Amino acid sequence: MKYRMLGKTGFNVSEISLGTWQVGGKWGERFDEGNAERIVNLAIDQGINFIDTADVYGDGLSEAAVARVVRSRSERVFVATKCGRKISPHVAREYTPPRLVSFVEKSLKNMGLETIDLIQLHCPPTEVYYRPEIFETFDRLKEAGKIRNLGVSVEKVEEGLKAIEYPNVATVQIIFNMFRHRPKELFFFEARRRNVGIIVRVPLASGLLSGKFTKDTIFGKEDHRTFNREGAEFDKGETFSGVDYATGLRAADELKKLFPSGDPLAAWALRWILMFDAVSCIIPGASSSGQVTANFNAAALPPLTDEQMAGVEAVYAKIKPQVHQLW
Repeated sequence: MKYRMLGKTGFNVSEISLGTWQVGGKWGERFDEGNAERIVNLAIDQGINFIDTADVYGDGLSEAAVARVVRSRSERVFVATKCGRKISPHVAREYTPPRLVSFVEKSLKNMGLETIDLIQLHCPPTEVYYRPEIFETFDRLKEAGKIRNLGVSVEKVEEGLKAIEYPNVATVQIIFNMFRHRPKELFFFEARRRNVGIIVRVPLASGLLSGKFTKDTIFGKEDHRTFNREGAEFDKGETFSGVDYATGLRAADELKKLFPSGDPLAAWALRWILMFDAVSCIIPGASSSGQVTANFNAAALPPLTDEQMAGVEAVYAKIKPQVHQLW
C-alpha cells in the first residue's frame, strides 16, 4: 500500500482507503455487524489506515463497528465520521451550532472515543457553506479536544470551493470518477494551493464503473439505485454519479476496450483516480472481503498510458452534457 498526505491534517493515509456506507451489507439490507468487523479487519491487514463512516450509516451501527475494530488493533488507524444528515427536514435553517455539537457528542459516545480524528459536515445544503458560525463551532470543539480536524463532504464543486475559504477546513470529500471530471479543473488546483486534503467518494459511480451491470440487472427494492435515479430521496448525483443508466452502460463498455482484459474495469477506474496527485485517498465501499482485496489490488496496477487517459476523456465527452455543469 502506498500513502499520501491528507492535506493540513498531517495524516499520512493509504491512497486506497475504506468507505463504510455499505460495509455491513449490501445497500438497503439490514446492517450485519459481523460482516462489517471482518471487512474492517481485513482492510487494516492490507495496510488501509483511513476509514470513513457516518452517524447515519446503519443508524450508528457502522460507527460502532468501525471503532470496535480500531480499538482492538495496535496499528494507528484514522477514523473519520460525518454529521448533519440526521437533521429533518434537511434544510439550512435547521443547521445550528448546538445541534451539530450534540451530533459530535453522540458519535464520540457511540464509538467510545475521546477524540474524533476527522469530523465532516455531511453534504449540507449549499446555504450552510455561507454561514461562518457553523464552521466556527468546530473550532470550539477542537479546543475542547473533541475533534482533531474538520472536513466537509460536498455534492458540488461550488460547495467545495466555498468550504475551503474557511481556514479550519482540512479536507473535502467529493465525487470524482471516470463519469465525473469537473473537480479536476479549478477545485483540485485551489485545494492543493490551500493544502486541503481531497477524499474521493463514489469512485465507481455506484457500481456502473465495475463493468458488471447490464440492462437486465435488478437492484433491491431498498437500494438507492432502484429508487433514487431522479433524486427522489437525495441528490441524484449520488446515484450513478447522475448519469443516465443506459448511457452509463454504453460508456462502461467503451471504457473496457481501453484496458487489458485481465483486470476488471473497477480496478482501472480506481487507478485512473490515483493518476491525480491532488487526490489524497479514495474511499471505495465494500460489502465483502473480496471487494476489499480487489480495491487494494487496484493500487498495484501500472499507471495509465497517455492513450488510455485520452480514451477516458473521449468517453467522458459523450456524457459530459448530462453532468458537468450540475455538480
